[in-house]
Amino acid sequence: MGVSRGSGRRSSRPVGAALVAAFTGLVVAAGAAVPATAAPAAPPPAADGQPYVLGDDGATAPVYSYGDAIKESVWVDAPDLDGDGQPERIAADLIRPAELDGEAEVPVVMDASPYYSCCGRGNESELKTYDADGTIESFPLFYDNYFVPRGYAFVAVDMAGTGRSTGCTDHGGPSDILSVKAVVDWLNGRGTASYADGTPAESSWSTGATGMIGKSYDGTLANGVAATGVEGLETIVPIAAISSWYDYDRAQGLPFSTGYPAWLSQYVAGDRHEAKNCSAQLEQMTADSADDTGAHNAFWDERDYRAGTLGDASQVTASVFVMHGLQDTNVDTPNFSRWWEALGEHGVDRKMWLSRLGHVDPFDSDRAAWVDTLHRWFDHELHGVRNGIDREPAVRVEVAPDEWVEQDDWPAAKRTTKLRPKADGSLSLGAGGPAVDADWVNDPSQRFSRALGAGENPHRLLFTTGTLRDDLRVSGTPSVTTTVSSDAPTGQVTVGLVDYGPADRVLPQGDGALTLETESCWGAASAVDDACYLDVERRIGPTDLQVLARGWARLDGAGTHRLTVEMQANDLVVPAGHQLGLVVMGTDRGATVTVDPAASEYSVDLGSTTLDLPVTGPRASFAPGASQVPDADDIDPSVAPLTGVVIPD
Repeated sequence: MGVSRGSGRRSSRPVGAALVAAFTGLVVAAGAAVPATAAPAAPPPAADGQPYVLGDDGATAPVYSYGDAIKESVWVDAPDLDGDGQPERIAADLIRPAELDGEAEVPVVMDASPYYSCCGRGNESELKTYDADGTIESFPLFYDNYFVPRGYAFVAVDMAGTGRSTGCTDHGGPSDILSVKAVVDWLNGRGTASYADGTPAESSWSTGATGMIGKSYDGTLANGVAATGVEGLETIVPIAAISSWYDYDRAQGLPFSTGYPAWLSQYVAGDRHEAKNCSAQLEQMTADSADDTGAHNAFWDERDYRAGTLGDASQVTASVFVMHGLQDTNVDTPNFSRWWEALGEHGVDRKMWLSRLGHVDPFDSDRAAWVDTLHRWFDHELHGVRNGIDREPAVRVEVAPDEWVEQDDWPAAKRTTKLRPKADGSLSLGAGGPAVDADWVNDPSQRFSRALGAGENPHRLLFTTGTLRDDLRVSGTPSVTTTVSSDAPTGQVTVGLVDYGPADRVLPQGDGALTLETESCWGAASAVDDACYLDVERRIGPTDLQVLARGWARLDGAGTHRLTVEMQANDLVVPAGHQLGLVVMGTDRGATVTVDPAASEYSVDLGSTTLDLPVTGPRASFAPGASQVPDADDIDPSVAPLTGVVIPD
């Protein structure tokens, strides 16, 4: 299994041992001063133009001075992306080793973002800072501190319409993506740029080999730029990133909120340095996004990086290292699972980490292992170092708190087990039963957590398996295929998969992450940037149940509907002694827009209903046992968090 493209890369030849130790892993008290670290006074020249020195561990060593590195702010020329007749100017702030200036070209680690002015990056919401002349002074995150001393440049790009860039934001559309692509083109000698005084800025210091990385919107930009097939983008590392904005904003015709594209676009443009009236673009997005129908139309086609009109998975030439939290309710898991599948269908070299956390950067949750892996990945993909990472298992999954497994592909399940709900409330293997209807009355005020409990509840259906004799790993995307009848002019269906049984789990509060008071430092320091960040640990505690996946679908028109509701992807071990539960209901208040606000009557034909469950382990492992379902009044609503795209009040 290969995870990188070797064709056309520079060969890797070690040119020496590590001359300085990496400033990593040092734990200091919060707020403690951290001394600047310096490289040797005269690092060896790069052999044959290679800009790195390999240490004894086979990884690039930090031999170049971070404190003396060259910092530049440039504006890259881009096409007119907001329709005002003027080309855009995209701010790109960069730092690169001074010792290699004019001596060797360096590859680029890039984090393009809309958040450098409005909101900050990382767990501590760091912003860019500038000196009195307007040149970049300090960068958020650790990428510059860690990689520049190892022979890389770091470039932080303000997406169009944000920070110091011109233009307007457009919710993952052409302006967002093409503004960042223009910087990749410039780094590869296909574009122009200038300094603040108007003099030309050259990229002759760059090899052109670029690796994009970032969490959330930043990683989404990496996905979108890769989908254009731009030459020179060698790898991307999307963390908790969107691959289809439709999947981020809605599910099978049900928006998670209304007016969201315009709201988010305006939000990320906050605190931009140059005022711009983008109201016309915001109004157009609201009109085009079709909140009223929930349709996947041309607006969403442009924002689909898997199979869209701006770019798609078939054009991706960069390798892709995906990282996602399996309990992410902001960027739901179909964004990684469907992206992974599409990349595989087109032969893209892939690697992936899946954690049990929510919307969390692995630099915070699994710092040492993540930095080591990322370091080796960039060495291989950008410097061409033959370190064997392409021969290691491609996928690493946290299947229980702090319990990781490695495998060559994902999902682990290669088969689907069909479970069928019965009129007695059971959920079991075997053939379908007779055509028996099960009914509920819609309650537009009911939250999903309320529907999970034992006892009478006319506003949902609940089916449970027997007790598991063996551990059962659910790995992939569950779905429910059913026939639903309703008298609602516009109806909605919610389905959910639940693990009932006491266990220590990663808790949903705070995305499962707890920020501590200690710090650790990852990279070289300077007078204005110490590379130290607060440590984070998992929030682990006992719970009586866990929601494994939910799915939602719109029903257009009263009558009978045959449909399949896809749930969120997941991968975890359900312990022996637990039960699985299937919940079916109408409105899921707070999770999606309410399109059925009435006490409408719904029914499902149990004889034609199946839960398709991707599992590994013994399939016939259910046995009679005492119910594990708690009373509804004992269930903490936090077990079913709201989706992350609801507009704040």
